[in-house]
Amino acid sequence: MRPPLAELTPRYVAGLPALGRPLVMAVVNVTPDSFSDGGRWLESDSAIAHGREMLAEGADLLDIGGESTRPGATRPLVAEELARVVPVIEALAAEGAVVSVDTMRAEVAAAALDAGAQLVNDVSGGLADPDILRVVAERGASYVAMHWRGHADVMQQRASYDDVAVEVRDELRARVDAALAAGIAPDRLAVDPGLGFAKTAEHNWELLRRIGELDLGYPLLLGSSRKSFLGALLADPDGTPRPVLDREDANTALTTLAGMLGVWAVRVHEARASVDALKVVARWKGAEFGGFGAPGRVDEQ
Repeated sequence: MRPPLAELTPRYVAGLPALGRPLVMAVVNVTPDSFSDGGRWLESDSAIAHGREMLAEGADLLDIGGESTRPGATRPLVAEELARVVPVIEALAAEGAVVSVDTMRAEVAAAALDAGAQLVNDVSGGLADPDILRVVAERGASYVAMHWRGHADVMQQRASYDDVAVEVRDELRARVDAALAAGIAPDRLAVDPGLGFAKTAEHNWELLRRIGELDLGYPLLLGSSRKSFLGALLADPDGTPRPVLDREDANTALTTLAGMLGVWAVRVHEARASVDALKVVARWKGAEFGGFGAPGRVDEQ
């Protein structure tokens, strides 16, 4: 078995935003149908205000998305996705925020990078639109490749593994190879095991238990926030899952574990609790907790 990530040193990290501790990537869903907060930030002004709020709470970067990837979600038209994310990215990037775009489409990635995004977070790892890899490479942008087996309407039908850690690692390695072949710089590449995407709750827990085995030599993004496996863990005695907005405490515990394991970033819906958890981990390690100096926040040294 491979050692925990904390005992590994990623070969490549120089081209990615990095602070020597897990980054807090805060989600801004500019969608009407996301599982966690669909519709709350659909209007550009409210999404921009929400992004500012997350930065003030200590988020290191903002992940702006205009397409819900919850199971069963319907894909928006390209024009709809562009109209949702571009104004938000332009405004927040212009204010100095480090911005990621959460998209599977090359056209949206290109427009987002033009608007000021620095990173493309592609939940399909280039499988949904292979041209996205070329766009990222040509722009010299950073890229997160997630483990993925299909769009929202079919992904849970494909949650079958003989050994989930081995298969996720091997399938992620294929996406890394595709990204490198397209010309994406190794030091601008990160990976994500895709908790909840074509995976059952037990698959998610198995991946978390064996996280060290997912090491490919690249920084690891972990996204567990508000997902259904936490709702199942916290279910009422009658089996009713804990409501989506009441799962934050459990996710804060996972953020703490992520800090101890040495992942590159955690993707969360609420910034403050995760920032607090990582400050505790940093203090426990005897390390400093610093940030990028994003608008609306004071870095700690």
